[in-house]
Amino acid sequence: MAKKKLRQFDIQEIQNPEFLKDLSYPELDLLSEDIRKYIIEITSKNGGHLSSNLGTVEAIISLCKNFDFTKDKIVFDVGHQTYTYKILTGRKLDTLRKKDGISGFQKMDESIYDHFEAGHSSTSISVASAMAYARDLKGEKYNVIAFIGESSLQNGLALEGLNTLSESGHKVIIVLNDNDMSISKGVGGLSSLFRNFSTSLIYRKTKGAFRKILRGRFGRWLLVKFTRIKNWIKRKVVNMTIFDNLGYAVIGPIDGHYIRQLDHAFERAKRQSKSVVIHIKTIKGKGYKPAEDDTEGDWHGVSKFNIETGEIAKKQGEISWSEQYNTILKEEMAINDKIVTVVPATGHGSALDSLFKAYPTRVIDVGISEEHAFTFAGGLAASGLHPVVSIYSTFMQRSYDELLHDLARMNLNATILIDRAGLVGSDGETHQGIYDEAFLYTIPNVTITMASRSSESLSLFKESLSNHGVFAIRYPREYFHDIFKVDEIIPYGSWKVELSGHGTAIISTGPMTLKLKEALIKENKDVTLFNAIYLRPMDIEKVNQLLNYQRIIIYNPYSTKEGFANALESKLYSIGYKGEVIVRCVPTQFVKQATIDEQRKEFGLAIEDIISLI
Repeated sequence: MAKKKLRQFDIQEIQNPEFLKDLSYPELDLLSEDIRKYIIEITSKNGGHLSSNLGTVEAIISLCKNFDFTKDKIVFDVGHQTYTYKILTGRKLDTLRKKDGISGFQKMDESIYDHFEAGHSSTSISVASAMAYARDLKGEKYNVIAFIGESSLQNGLALEGLNTLSESGHKVIIVLNDNDMSISKGVGGLSSLFRNFSTSLIYRKTKGAFRKILRGRFGRWLLVKFTRIKNWIKRKVVNMTIFDNLGYAVIGPIDGHYIRQLDHAFERAKRQSKSVVIHIKTIKGKGYKPAEDDTEGDWHGVSKFNIETGEIAKKQGEISWSEQYNTILKEEMAINDKIVTVVPATGHGSALDSLFKAYPTRVIDVGISEEHAFTFAGGLAASGLHPVVSIYSTFMQRSYDELLHDLARMNLNATILIDRAGLVGSDGETHQGIYDEAFLYTIPNVTITMASRSSESLSLFKESLSNHGVFAIRYPREYFHDIFKVDEIIPYGSWKVELSGHGTAIISTGPMTLKLKEALIKENKDVTLFNAIYLRPMDIEKVNQLLNYQRIIIYNPYSTKEGFANALESKLYSIGYKGEVIVRCVPTQFVKQATIDEQRKEFGLAIEDIISLI
């Protein structure tokens, strides 16, 4: 008998997931391989989240096969693992992360299949539980699924949602994607719990056998006896999981790359009357060896890369601002044993890998727990140490209360390294680092700074150790040529005069200041250019000098107007300035994905735009 030929599908032609129901398991496996190749090809050109998407292909195929997401609702935690979902719901990835293209995350206005939008971790269980509540309140019938990685459960928000859902009576199916990784290797006690999760399988099988026996004639008498046995097993034999103890039904662990097993699990979950956790074990980066072998997080989020060699695209002779501050931290920690660095799972993204190796006991990764990172820093500061919190601007938004109450309110000394401040490009609305400056301005006892060159960054870090309370240092997701090697002393709260001229004064901040300086010299513009290294406190002496100019341009391409620009404009009017003030900042809006250069051009923040104002 001739062997049946496997059907293949052109990924570009997929309109919706309906075709999955007609495929055999070998055909589904072939589809999985094709989707992986497509994701690797697209991310090599556009960048994006690679490992997380390669690890979830089969699970998402099975989900789309067993549920109807025009009716059922699925909430992906973070949403960075949705590339397969986008493909199966009729979206081509050729424009992934490009201006006006397909988002790298869920996007409700992009497809009827996207039921929520995230970008930060640990929101899925809270959202899903609310959707289940709304469903039951309105008397509707559909399934609600939360798809979450085990490291996201370390965050308090996820645990709060898990706790509330356990007693709500509103059924949610939680798919726990366990790949033993966060961005890099998972940390903390909960990660250890999931690594040992399979031991509870013994308990669940034993529990199933008890139920069968209790259906018999002597069930009532046996119930008493077996309850005692069950409790003894719980105490002495089995490591109960958090889900068992909270009353969830638990299925698994199962192989998250075995579609037949996934299908069975989802069918069982649909039959459950209460909320259920399906624990799937997956390999992050599956199908691309460099990503599979990665334990540091190199392939979590990638720039353009060569598929054959695995080489990441990077301009020669340039270093990132993240690398710059890692170098400074290593040097300063070598001479100051009171410095302790705290990182909320972003160490690799902030180029701190060598710092972890150099100081394993003084660099602490608290996992995806941004709030805990800042309160932990408060405890360190109150104990006589100097905490340095390294965090992305977009994630620091979660820590406003802790920064305010547990550091600034007590005027405790701490350095905050705010990575990816300003526009970040293709990650889109959820990851822009443009809001931190404004909300830091609302908190007393906080110094806010931004260097334009490496010598300034070293000076600022040294100054941050000198008892100024909370000392924030912002820096962008950009590269620069490290040509400024000398130490530089910048008095606390002072600005620098980069150019001296007449008529017009420009107050600029950050690395774009140097590009503006070069352009002003090239265009032979007669202006004064102030480098506002300290955004707070302001250099009042320099502010008073601004009264001598007919026109003032405040240029901050790294923040919205509500921070430094508003404060400076208000100060100018309070001291009697009568001239023209022009403000050029990032608009107060959620900035859509594009390259950073495209975003600056759109908002009139390119260097040529500022030159045209003079």
